[in-house]
Amino acid sequence: MNIVLHQPEIPANTGNIGRTCVATNSTLHLIEPLGFRLTGKELKRAGMDYWEHLDVRRYMNFEEFLEKNPNAKIWMATTKAKKTYTEAQFGPDDYIMFGKESAGIPEEILVDYEETCVRIPMLDKVRSLNLSNSVSIVLYEALRQNQFANMQLEGELHHLSWK
Repeated sequence: MNIVLHQPEIPANTGNIGRTCVATNSTLHLIEPLGFRLTGKELKRAGMDYWEHLDVRRYMNFEEFLEKNPNAKIWMATTKAKKTYTEAQFGPDDYIMFGKESAGIPEEILVDYEETCVRIPMLDKVRSLNLSNSVSIVLYEALRQNQFANMQLEGELHHLSWK
């Protein structure tokens, strides 16, 4: 899977998302401008020691992202969508895009992706969920739909054994 962040602003969110991408073997695509430096200690702290294992790619703008990923099927996560993320049929190589924390994905981009815009249902008391939480929710649904391919599906106790 591929996670795309359009102009993320908060380094801790991007660090957490990077860690989730490492845990799921997903590629992280960052579209500038970023609200932080990739060498910042906040970003490294949130991503912990996993950041070096992350497949991360940067783009100057959305147009460059499209040029370098010409056949990408892009799902746009937005509170403006008509359908929920559980209605989407995610493929194993799809891209799921999220906008910046303060404004989401610009409407100028969304209008060309009406059929692949998806939302996370919530009450109207809040504008949106935290970005890293939103990425986890939608990404894990996409992974579930693809039978968690190549992922560890069972765990083990460290000191005891299951009965």
